[in-house]
Order: sequence, then structure tokens, then C-alpha cells
Amino acid sequence: MSSTDKQNGTGQSDGQPGTSAQNVAGQSTETAEEELQRLRSERTTLMDRLARQQAEFENSRKRSMKAQAEFREYAVADVAKSLLPVLDSLERALGHKNEPGTFCSGVELIYRQLQEALNKMGVKQVAAEGEPFNPELHEAIEAVDSDSEGNRVLDELQRGYTFKDRLLRPAMVRVSRQK
Repeated sequence: MSSTDKQNGTGQSDGQPGTSAQNVAGQSTETAEEELQRLRSERTTLMDRLARQQAEFENSRKRSMKAQAEFREYAVADVAKSLLPVLDSLERALGHKNEPGTFCSGVELIYRQLQEALNKMGVKQVAAEGEPFNPELHEAIEAVDSDSEGNRVLDELQRGYTFKDRLLRPAMVRVSRQK
């Protein structure tokens, strides 16, 4: 290698100092510009894909909310439909209100129909009278001194109900308190 080649840093002796370095630098610049253009194109593609994904997610969320609202509407419609026979029976019983025996038996029938309708929906009565007091199921309204075992439900003032495994309303009760 000549001293000229060493000074140019090319390591080649083509007679034109620095020509190879310029080619490498030129190719390097073109390659960098091509790479930059490719990255910009890729970024644009990814941004478009992200925008589409966000729009799709938002549309899915809106469809889900609409489906939930429709489900709630129809769930209420099912409840109302199951209570219509109870309403029919109540109307018939009220038509016989001047006949004491018929009226009472009609009201009892309505009560049973309503209980059956609620049971089919999963609504159950909370056991109270005679049971140990349970603050998760009972609401103590009054504590009464008693000779019997303490902390037991003496009277049920208002029934409590559960829906499946959830408490809808606690039973209002009187609780015994040992003297």
C-alpha cells in the first residue's frame, strides 16, 4: 500500500484519492435515507393499525353496553310477565270483596301465586323466627328480656328475602336477651 492510500484511508490504489470513501459515505447516506423512509412508513402503518384497533374497541364497548341495556329491559319484562297472573287474580278477588269467604280465599291464592313467581326467579324468604340472630340476615329492631336462650329471634316483624345468594332485604326482628 502506498503512503497516499494510507493517507486517504481507503487502502486502495485506484489513482483517485478518497473516491471509495465518498462512495461508502454516499451509499451510507442513501441507505440511511431509505431506512428512515422505511421506518416512517412502518410508523404510519402502525399508527393506522392502532387507530383502527381503538375504533374497533370503542365500537365493541358501545355494542356491549347496548346489549347489557337490552338484557336489563328484557329481564324486567320477564319479571313483569311472571307477575301478570298475580295481578289477574287480585282483580278477580277485588271483584268479590263483598263476599267475605271468597275474598279471603282469593287473597290467599294471590299470596301463593306471588310466592311461586318469586321462587321461580330465585327469591327466597330468610328464616327468622326461632333462629339464632344473624346480623348478616336479620336486623334487630328490639331486644327483649327473656328467660330462654339469649340472642335468638323471637318475632319477625318484616320478612327478609334473598335473591340467589345475595340479601335483598334483611328480616326485621325482635331478639331475645337473657336476663
